[in-house]
Amino acid sequence: MHSAGRGHTTEDMETIRLGIDGRGVATLALHRPERHNALSSAMIEEITAAMDALGRDAAVRAVILTGTGESFCAGGDLGWMREQQHADAATRGAEARKLARMLQAINTLPKPVIGRVQGHAFGGGVGMACVCDVAIGVTGARFGLTETRLGLIPATIGPYVLARLGEAHARRVFMSGRRFDAGEAVSLGVLARAVPEAQLDDAVEAEVLPYLSCAPGAVAEAKALARALGPRIDTALIDATIAALVKRWESAEAAEGIAAFFEKRVPSWKT
Repeated sequence: MHSAGRGHTTEDMETIRLGIDGRGVATLALHRPERHNALSSAMIEEITAAMDALGRDAAVRAVILTGTGESFCAGGDLGWMREQQHADAATRGAEARKLARMLQAINTLPKPVIGRVQGHAFGGGVGMACVCDVAIGVTGARFGLTETRLGLIPATIGPYVLARLGEAHARRVFMSGRRFDAGEAVSLGVLARAVPEAQLDDAVEAEVLPYLSCAPGAVAEAKALARALGPRIDTALIDATIAALVKRWESAEAAEGIAAFFEKRVPSWKT
């Protein structure tokens, strides 16, 4: 990690782009635009490592989480899904734990995280938006917790989705797999605001700027307090979500849903 203390620094990795400006504002961009920034094992590991490094860098004041291309994050990578289809329970659990570790690294980062949702977000992409302290999106973006269409469940992202939306709002979209627009994303709480694309950077900057007048240590402690006062997302809960996902992967419905997806046919339950 380059120091954020002087000027503007950048670091390009395999799947992400990281820049830190002279104010200490870091921008971490998912960078698999040809795959709609789908979460691969490599991307999950790089995001986790970057968040850990940003958390330790005293010069970093705030983090903007965004993507390149037309999608913010399309959820799980297709290659990763194909590997999970044929993996054993231990391997599936280990992969789910990597994702859980990444989400927790973002959630517990002792810096404010502002989501710059420049395009569509599905599955894990909704989870990525919800784990930010605040997320601003473009008006043309589409969203959806689409896991149940594949016979799966939004397990590892579930605690963060419920923490952001609350149970009543979450149940409107958590199980149906339906897609919804940016306006509904605002009403549900996924996004704080939805703005035209030309206004996105200004809207994100408006969220970042107040933090530069705040004491960094106080911001970190206030964020930790907010997490402690809100829904508890601890090791036991994370372990339970991983176990639920592994169990669901072993179901006949998951086998049928994933097979139908790759075979480009409708699953047996669709009417």
